[in-house]
Amino acid sequence: MGVLTGFVSALPAQLRDPVLFAIPFFLLLLTLEWTAARKLAKLDAASGAGDPAESRPAWGAHLARDSMTSISMGLVSIATTAAWKALALFGYAALFAYVAPWQLSASKWYAWLIAFLGVDLLYYAYHRCAHRVRLVWATHQAHHSSQYYNLATALRQKWNNSGEILMWAPLPLLGLPPWMVFFSWSLNLIYQFWVHTERIAKLPRWFEFVFNTPSHHRVHHGMDRLYLDKNYGGIFIIWDRIFGSFQEELFRPHYGLTKQVDTFNVWKLQTHEYVAIVRDWRSANRLRDRLGYVFGPPGWAPGGADRRGGVAPIASSR
Repeated sequence: MGVLTGFVSALPAQLRDPVLFAIPFFLLLLTLEWTAARKLAKLDAASGAGDPAESRPAWGAHLARDSMTSISMGLVSIATTAAWKALALFGYAALFAYVAPWQLSASKWYAWLIAFLGVDLLYYAYHRCAHRVRLVWATHQAHHSSQYYNLATALRQKWNNSGEILMWAPLPLLGLPPWMVFFSWSLNLIYQFWVHTERIAKLPRWFEFVFNTPSHHRVHHGMDRLYLDKNYGGIFIIWDRIFGSFQEELFRPHYGLTKQVDTFNVWKLQTHEYVAIVRDWRSANRLRDRLGYVFGPPGWAPGGADRRGGVAPIASSR
């Protein structure tokens, strides 16, 4: 970690990604949760607790291979995200310097407010699009591919950030310096780390009303029919309440994809949906159906059938 800290400190202040500074804390919290999960699993086994008929992972559990897969995806995403940001910098800088009607100063508090809220609102829009447009879903689905829900799952990040890059283009167009957009983006990502856990139940009502929480985000990762395509918020859950995509957690979700991809191969997890899109495109006879397979929602099929489904809600105690 000393090498990483030294490298980040050597960068110009405006290029230092807060996510890099947060990595040691991510790993510390992940280690604590993983250790607690192993300890509790041993206690349950010794006491005979748990339902032997329950086939899904125990509450708050970690599987070593699954967690290592998530961590591996996260490590690669550090490099891929940096590459996408470097590419975006050229476009954002051009919009900021030559197209924006004004240029906001980072010394003004309202510029930070616009950046912070703007990134989060546009993240909501991107995230909703990612669940409703199959081509964008192909970039995002790897994050949902784990059947476990823990802090390691937070690190199971996509390698293709093109959708977010395009979605945040209005911010430099509004006069926000590109580095402020990237900084706010990183803060948004850091916040979302802690909501990926089953170890935190519901928080005070006022907090649950305004902010994204573990309870809200567990719903988002659920493959149950009631929970599909809900709770897209990054930091603020208020966007979901305003735009009608909010769902309260009523029972413990089943996690993962509606059609599970049973592999720990990180390349397959990142690319299998692209392969499926190509296969469906080739199988279609009409251009209309081909476009539906690419730009329709995940699970779309000709004739209006939805192949995705989702398991029915079941009662389950934590």
